[in-house]
Amino acid sequence: MQVIYEDNHIIIVNKTPGEIVQGDKTGDTPLSQTVAEWLKEKYSKPGNVFIGVVHRLDRPVGGLVVFAKTSKALARLNEMFRKGDVHKTYWAITRNMPAKKSDLLTHYLKPVERNNKTYLSEASDPKAKEARLRYSVVASTERYHLLEITLLTGRKHQIRAQLSAIGCPIKGDLKYGDKRSNPDGSISLMARKISFVHPVSGNLVEVSAPVPDDTLWKALENDYTQNQLSVNE
Repeated sequence: MQVIYEDNHIIIVNKTPGEIVQGDKTGDTPLSQTVAEWLKEKYSKPGNVFIGVVHRLDRPVGGLVVFAKTSKALARLNEMFRKGDVHKTYWAITRNMPAKKSDLLTHYLKPVERNNKTYLSEASDPKAKEARLRYSVVASTERYHLLEITLLTGRKHQIRAQLSAIGCPIKGDLKYGDKRSNPDGSISLMARKISFVHPVSGNLVEVSAPVPDDTLWKALENDYTQNQLSVNE
């Protein structure tokens, strides 16, 4: 487990693809329990450690997850996430180049529990909810493209479903139309950056997760860095 940020009220960790954030029917050890045990050992706490789950990432997705260490922080973070005051930036790798280099995507999405998948629907469907995100293509190799994504709503499998809807399923995401799985079972989507005003101190918290130790991720990150340098020159 990699801790990216910690203070008295909050801990932010870099989730590994394949981990679950909160316990489910699989019975696998959730990240929340791993974090609690890490804190218990680090601070030699004799009793149970408080860990509050305020948001989740899909199991095959990696990147930043915020946990509350106090009930005060949990209540305030829950409200901040609900109001959209926590700003998250995702990186996704796709095989196909989107028709537009950047765009605002708006769809209506409906989750179906039977097969744990989200489908496009019509605005008139009472079970569908509006989903909005912005993306930009920020780097490319010969065969792959790196998209930077800002979520404007928080729907189940939103990024996966919306990118699939424009013909750009995420690399490794067989459920949403990619043609090959990744060797480790992950999909090439990560919660890259997160920023918010600290719910207790009022200070700005802004952190980034390192990209996976993978040749393609590193190549795209390098191209992204070179592009940023060119823009700033």
